[in-house]
Amino acid sequence: MQKILLIEDNAEIRENMSEILELSGYEVCTAENGKTGVTLALEQKPDLIICDIMMPVLDGYGVLHMLHKNNALQYTPFIFLTAKSERSEIRKGMEMGADDYITKPFDGTELLNAVESRLKKAASLKQEFAGSLEGMNSLISISAGKDYLEELRKDRSTNKYKKKQIIYAEGNHPSWLYYVLSGKIKAYKRNDDGKELITGLYNEGDFLGYMALLENKIYRETTEALDDTELAMIPRSEFEELLGSNPEVMKKFIGILAHNINEKEEQLLNIAYNSLRKKVADTLVILYRKYNTANEELFHIDLSRENLAAIAGVAKESLIRMLSEFKDENIVSLQGSQIRILDLKRLENMYN
Repeated sequence: MQKILLIEDNAEIRENMSEILELSGYEVCTAENGKTGVTLALEQKPDLIICDIMMPVLDGYGVLHMLHKNNALQYTPFIFLTAKSERSEIRKGMEMGADDYITKPFDGTELLNAVESRLKKAASLKQEFAGSLEGMNSLISISAGKDYLEELRKDRSTNKYKKKQIIYAEGNHPSWLYYVLSGKIKAYKRNDDGKELITGLYNEGDFLGYMALLENKIYRETTEALDDTELAMIPRSEFEELLGSNPEVMKKFIGILAHNINEKEEQLLNIAYNSLRKKVADTLVILYRKYNTANEELFHIDLSRENLAAIAGVAKESLIRMLSEFKDENIVSLQGSQIRILDLKRLENMYN
């Protein structure tokens, strides 16, 4: 049963609202002023809070301010109650982070519609979304109530890149967020001796170029097409508007970034501490999971030995030697640049 905290100093209104909500299947706890309401919110962790603006001891703005300072409650849906004479104060409440408001007097249907709508939105925002255009659109549609996927795709400029063509280079200033419509891309850095380390892999459905946009700095890596590739070009201004339009959108997008950062940290630990055998096994497993999204039984990894070595962080000669050992052990089969994994479980055991 979902729990609602109702903070209202008028006893008659408080009791009527509580009765309507309870008859509709919600668990309701009530408070007669803002100070008591904050205490109850911290104790009860409600799913939604309804709060009057004008109250003794601590007004509704004070309640909202205090709850936003608490990590466990800062994203709890918050609905203001306001009299018609207070409508000029609504903007202040919304700017502070309130999700909605109900104007007194109101009927039961209006109250229940507002509650149901905010609870449904909050539940949807708790879902995990993929780092793809579809995943991002699901998030934006919930937050903003519009089909952002169609808006991003409609009349969107696209660029096509040939294999080995540079998309953006380290040291350049960012102007676009890129979305991969087709193809494969690598991100890499080179040391002073020219040795390459691949720091990221992207395929259909991935964004790239976002880190420099978020940091407002130059690109720290170079990206290059591994196959013939087509990219959608999203202007920097649209990306910044997207992130600034809703705190929940920013929170979810940061979650996507954090996942990518974790992958890079694991890659660096692998390079620093793992044996040659484990480095190569890890690389094959990562590529299999990254590019075989359809779980095809006859899937082949088709990358040059130079790129495979750059991903694993090993010398090309060492990579070739280890692949030969895996072939002798019937873990993989080799045909030109193509690698087919015959015993994924053994590789995953090494990976884990």
